Amino acid sequence: MYWNPIGFECIWYPTSFELDGANLTDANLTGARLFDADLSGVEMSRANLIGADLSGADLSRASLSRASLIGADLTRADLAYADLNGVVGADLTGAVLE
Repeated sequence: MYWNPIGFECIWYPTSFELDGANLTDANLTGARLFDADLSGVEMSRANLIGADLSGADLSRASLSRASLIGADLTRADLAYADLNGVVGADLTGAVLE
């Protein structure tokens, strides 16, 4: 948090995320807004990503095995070399798979 010039307390929200290489196994990321995030190489096995916005995210080399992607937005998401074994509910329309 920070104080703006007229004295009001404000919360800063980042506009991009870099979580490359993080371990998010079994994480509950329901409805997460991770658009354009760098999630390359992230371990997300069994993660709950129901309704998550992953549009434009770099998920290359990420492990999404047995993750739940029901209703997730993967438009323009880079899934090159991602582990998608056992993924549930993924709509890969518009995702980059090469």
